[in-house]
Order: sequence, then structure tokens, then C-alpha cells
Amino acid sequence: MAQNFPDEGPVSIIDLAINDPFVPLWPRLLPTLLQVLDVTLRVWHPEFQATLLRNNIQRYALAISDDEAYLATKQESSVGGVFGKGGTAGSIVSGTDRRDINLTPKWSGWFNELRNNCFQLLGLLCSSRVIYAPELSSLFPRLVSILTSQEHLRSMEHRHFNQCLKQFIEMLMLSCPVTLYQSHLTPILGPIFEHLQFRFQYSWGPILGTGGLSVNSTNPLFSGNCAEAANQLANQLASGGAESWLISYYARGGLFVGDLDSVTGEAMVEKTRVELTRTFSDMIQTVLALKGGWALVLANKAKEEQAVRKNDPTKLFSVPKSQVNATSGPTNADGTKRTLLQVHLDARKMLRIDKLCHFLLLENEQIAGYLVLTLIQCLQYPDAYTCRRCTRIVHRVLETVAWADRYTEILGYRLFSVAVKAIITELKWMVGIEWDMINIIRDIYGRLVLGQYFLPGGQGLGLQQNRDPSNPMHFEQTKVVNKPLQGGGILQTPSDFPRRILMEIGMSQGDIVTLEQNLVEKRSAKEQKETFRDLLRVAAEKTKGQNGLLERAGEEESLLHQYTRKPEVTALPEKLVTYTMVKKKEEKNAGSDPSDGPWHGNLF
Repeated sequence: MAQNFPDEGPVSIIDLAINDPFVPLWPRLLPTLLQVLDVTLRVWHPEFQATLLRNNIQRYALAISDDEAYLATKQESSVGGVFGKGGTAGSIVSGTDRRDINLTPKWSGWFNELRNNCFQLLGLLCSSRVIYAPELSSLFPRLVSILTSQEHLRSMEHRHFNQCLKQFIEMLMLSCPVTLYQSHLTPILGPIFEHLQFRFQYSWGPILGTGGLSVNSTNPLFSGNCAEAANQLANQLASGGAESWLISYYARGGLFVGDLDSVTGEAMVEKTRVELTRTFSDMIQTVLALKGGWALVLANKAKEEQAVRKNDPTKLFSVPKSQVNATSGPTNADGTKRTLLQVHLDARKMLRIDKLCHFLLLENEQIAGYLVLTLIQCLQYPDAYTCRRCTRIVHRVLETVAWADRYTEILGYRLFSVAVKAIITELKWMVGIEWDMINIIRDIYGRLVLGQYFLPGGQGLGLQQNRDPSNPMHFEQTKVVNKPLQGGGILQTPSDFPRRILMEIGMSQGDIVTLEQNLVEKRSAKEQKETFRDLLRVAAEKTKGQNGLLERAGEEESLLHQYTRKPEVTALPEKLVTYTMVKKKEEKNAGSDPSDGPWHGNLF
């Protein structure tokens, strides 16, 4: 039975101030905060970049900081940080020291702190629920106009946008009351998700060989070539060609790295690109209750249901086996103590878990469309962290919307073709997550073609729905079609889109009929996934020899050839050489005096 929360909506600042005495200051602080954020983001607009990058001193206001450069390098703890031996202090503005009176090397760090603090304060505004108070309703349009301004969105570097998602957008979605989704989430999330899809497309384009740019376009701007780039930008702005500048801008993550060395600069570009993609996947996981506090709510609910089902109240007091110190009283699924206050908070979170998933995927076409398109794109990016997490998100999407006809093409054709291509091309970076991708294929085919649905996450037996007695061409809908957390629904009219993809990779009509018979007869997760693996192995053989930008996995690595390769045990070396032994030898050689040894060179 659904619970009613009278305060699940706008709450006055006077009421919020009972628990937080800082709250009454927001009406005075917010106008100035928004002005600071607006001006800070404006510095990165292309017309200002074209001016600043030409100046030998002012250009460094747009540069990364020494600390950011240090984090892009894989340094050992013995280095001693930014200012230690091998640190990056003075590498952005050569010939200067951040500890000197010269302010130039400090500008980038100050801008970072200013911008990040603005986003963090906006996140605090959301978590304290002040943003939804009636007293701030007149300021909310101003907030929306700044955060969704196309000039601001397009001009932000990846590292700026990363902080915006992490510090503000995620907090906004988690804290928003259910009754205010349309008024407070729609005007912000729509433009944000639309822009993310555009940004990701051109950020990863050079890596995937799409978009018309070479891999060299991912090199950042340095002091030596930034003036030339500024002149090109000015000419493009004069001719109205800012779009072409944006494509190259995203390819390098928007980075200007000053006098930094090329190796570290390229590492910084890769780091910002990957971090932004991972932040997006983590954010969506969090708001769909696949990780974080909301996921713990679902785990607690499952724990309570297990106690009821087994008629064993002691389950409520159990802790994970890995936990040493047991807690007295009821516990959460992670072993922490469960309080009465948390029980009431979990009930509110449970309401938001159901409603937010429905809102994001079924109530607004702009939000849902660009969100799902971006998730499909992320499955193609060569980053195993992002891909694995997006497979979990895609299962939640299928559980929520597979029954909707308007999603059939995007799920049955676009998503299915991406998943199939990822398996049959046997990409090296995909090694270790092939089963996750095959499970996506299984989930799509079962829900859209066979009338089967599964437990959350594509787990468990394929639960077969009967044919509709009044129309044998249709399946009966599941009883949990509106409950994605219990399995969700299916497409009642089978789609031919997945079948078309299978025919495009070389399968005959008879092969597809045989495949579907096997999937109906053998409905366990293991058997169905192995059926798809055997099928895709044949298609993978036909694509061998087709070279791409990304390296292909060898037969000894690929999942498709797991049972076809012969095990090989190589003999161990007579003398075992460890990493520590190698490092000691290198240090010994580095410390020796070359003049002590024999001479092997020419005098001149």
C-alpha cells in the first residue's frame, strides 16, 4: 500500500529552518551565487577564448592547474606530491612557481575553486530542499536560464561539466519531491541530456573513427599552438562556423595545458574524457537505485521480504559474513544499524525510486530519448568501467519500457545492433564483460520477440507468457508490467527488428526459427546465454580480417572461443624474477657511476 507524505512537495523556509539555521540566508545568497556562476562560465565562451589565448599571460587563466596535471600522471607515493621530485609544479606556466609572488600560475586553481564551489553550493541548495521552497520560486527561472544556456553548456570543458553532473544534477534528481518533477526537473534535465549526447558523440568520435576527425585531434592545446588556434577560432566565429570549432573542442576535452609536456597533456585529455563518461554512468546508476543509498533501500526491502517468506525474524538482525563486529538490533543489508528514522526515510525513498524511473523514461520525450541514446552510445566506448555499468542501466530501461511500442525501434534495432556488434567484433577492451553484453542480447530478444521476461538485471529463468486467446499473434502482458523492480513487462506484439539484425549478420530464416525454438525450450539463464554465444561465434568468424581503430581480442582471450581453444601450460622460468627484484636492479644501475665502467663510445 502506497504511503502518503504531506510534505512531499514545496516546504517553506520557515519550516526548513527548524532543523537547519543556515536555510534563511539562501534568499540573500542565491542571487549573488548565480551571478558569480554566470560570469565564471562566460569566461570560456568562444569569443573570450579567442581573445585570451592570443595573450602570452592571460591565456593561462584558461589552463589546467598543476594539481590537475599531477593527478593525470601515475605517480608513486614516494614522489612527494605536486611540489616533490617528479611533481608537476611549474609545468603549466614554465619558469614560475606557485609559491612565488607571481599570480599567473594561481589563476587556474582559483577558477577551479570558484566554479566547483558554485556547483557544490547549488548541490547543498538541493539537498536542504530550499530550492523547492515557495520563497525561492522567483529565482528558479534565473537558475534554469544559467544552467541550461546553450552558450554555457557548449563552452564548458569536460572537467567543468563533470563537476556540474556530480555536484548538482545528481543531487537535484535525488532530492526533488515527486510532485515537483515536472516543474523542477523537466526544464533542467531536458537540455542537459540533449547536450550530453552531443558532447559524448564528438568526444569519442576520434577514438572510434567517426565524426571525420583523426586521433591526432585529441591532442590538447599547448602554449606553442594556442595563438594559432585562437586565430582560427576568431575566423570561424566571423564566418558563423562555431559548430566545427565545437567538434574539435570536445575531441580534446576543451583542454589548454600551457607548457605541460605532450605525454602528460595527452593523458590529461584521456582522463577528462573517461571521467566524464564514468560520472554520467554512475549518476544514472544512483538515481535508478542501482548503487548508493537508494540501492541500499532495495536491498533492505529484499532482506525483509526474505525474512517474511522464510518466517525467520532473525534475518532482520543478520549481517554480511564479511563483517566481524555484529550490531545489536535490526541491521541494514550492509551490516550497519537500522534506526526507526531510517525506516521512515526509506519509505519516502522507495516512493521516489518508483516515480523517478517512470519520469525519466516515460513522461518526457526529450529527457527519455536523449538519455537512452546516450546509454546506447556508452556501450560502444572503449572503457570497460562505463560499459559494465551501462549494461546494468540498460536492463532497468528494458524492465521499465520494453512494453511501450514507441521504444521498439530504439531497443530492438539500435540497442540490439550495438550489443551484437560488440560481441562479434571481439574487441580487446571488451574482454571480461562479454557475458554482460550477451545478457543484454538475451533480455532484448526475450522481451521483444519471445514474450519472455526476467528478474531484475536480466537474471534468472526466462518467464514465458502465454499467447493471447483472442489474438494468437500477441502475447499476454505480464502482471508486473508497471513494476520494473519485479521484472517489468514485455512487448505484446513480437518485433522483427532483432530478427532483422540476425539476418544481417548472416543467419537464415531457418536458423532463426531453430534459435527461437531452443530459447523457448531452454529458458535458464546459462543455457540461453550459451545459445547466443554459439550463434554469435559463427558470425564472428565472418568478420575476421576486418581491421578497425580498436584492437581485436585474440582467440586465447575471446569468450566466443572459450571452448574451442586448447589449454596450454607454459613452463616456469628456472629463476623467478619479481617486480621488486627488477626495481632494485634499476635503482642499483641508476646509482652507479658510469666513469667506473669500461668505455664503449667514441670520443667525438
